[in-house]
Amino acid sequence: MSSMTFEQLELDPTLVRALTEMGYAKPTTIQSQVIPEAMSGRDILASAPTGTGKTAAFLLPISQHLLDFPRRQAGPARILILTPTRELAIQIGDDAKRILKHTPLRVEVITGGVHESQHLPALTKTTDIVVATPGRLLQYIDEESFDCRDIEMLVLDEADRMLDMGFIQDVDRIAAEARWRRQTLLFSATLEGKGLTSFAADLLKAPVELSAEPPRSERKKINQWVHMADDPEHKFALLTHLLRQPEVTRSIIFVKTRDRLMELASRLQQEGLHNAWLRGEMEQEKRVEALGRFRIGRVNILVATDVASRGIDLPQVSHVINYDLPRTADVYVHRIGRTGRAGEKGTAISLVEAHDMPLLVKIEKYTEEPLKRRFIDGLRPMHKEAKVSSRKKKETGRKLKKKTEPFKKEKVRARDTKAKGKPKWAIAKAEAAANPSKAKKSKPKAQ
Repeated sequence: MSSMTFEQLELDPTLVRALTEMGYAKPTTIQSQVIPEAMSGRDILASAPTGTGKTAAFLLPISQHLLDFPRRQAGPARILILTPTRELAIQIGDDAKRILKHTPLRVEVITGGVHESQHLPALTKTTDIVVATPGRLLQYIDEESFDCRDIEMLVLDEADRMLDMGFIQDVDRIAAEARWRRQTLLFSATLEGKGLTSFAADLLKAPVELSAEPPRSERKKINQWVHMADDPEHKFALLTHLLRQPEVTRSIIFVKTRDRLMELASRLQQEGLHNAWLRGEMEQEKRVEALGRFRIGRVNILVATDVASRGIDLPQVSHVINYDLPRTADVYVHRIGRTGRAGEKGTAISLVEAHDMPLLVKIEKYTEEPLKRRFIDGLRPMHKEAKVSSRKKKETGRKLKKKTEPFKKEKVRARDTKAKGKPKWAIAKAEAAANPSKAKKSKPKAQ
């Protein structure tokens, strides 16, 4: 697979030329798996995490299809690509334009946060590929501004994230509108989970199931380590020290909430560490401006929530710093995938307090590698690393409790204790008083 070339995949010379100009010499694992199957007309169900080259894996076969079967007359989009976020839609749109640079094919992007006038070319002019977020596209479908009847191929990128964000019903409706399509390609970081399995089963017909883990060589390009922090102040001191190191040229700092983001961004600004920030539910103009400032190097620090952990290709990021650990281990992998891209080396640093240790253990288990602990002279932690007790011990403890509880809590009735210490005649007298009818019957027997 690794020795295969793009020419061997029978791609049009105009596409190969564009790929060469983009700096792509040979296909990645997922590209060499997907492209031949997709070009043969099969539905695709592919597991492809960030950093495996999945965007080109679907853009190349759909571009080839459009070149092989040119349109005979003007009309609406023939290819529809659905993505969960604006950033990812814009990124895919840019990549598609670069791949189709030497062709007459047109690409348009439809996302939220943009005035309707900007979408007019996608809605009124002849367009070949439309990249869209589900919510905004559905609005145009409901208004009958966007026509799905000519769609030949439907691509769902980051399907797992679309499910997490609650887009499943929107995607189902859009897929139903595009029911005359010939082919569906579904890409997801993971193919686990009942929700995704049933979602894929409804949309795909006899799909080829493909999977590409990031090669170990790619993982090794990212150095990962941990700094233990005693408390929030110690953590902030570690962060400012790291950001002032000469090797930290361009960094993305991840936090878990919007409130934390605003607090940290302003504190860094006060320290003279100028930054841009990115979070969910930002106006499109502000997002583009923040990313633009970071891309051109006006600021070299980007503070972000997990909206930036997937789908955004930011060049030459030297460091990713997890100021807050993510809630799940797979998000950690997506976050660190922002560095060490395009064959360059990168560094991922996590700042960890005692309460973060259970999450750190999950991350180490998920990535199957222990993260090295590092220390900075003058900022060493005062406390020892918190130990995380395993669940098994807790469970066995619970089981023991359950077994012993019935003996501890055995009920003893008051009437059973009343007779304790009384002589037999007193017991008999008490019984006779309680049941006089029995006592009368028993008298003759006694005589």
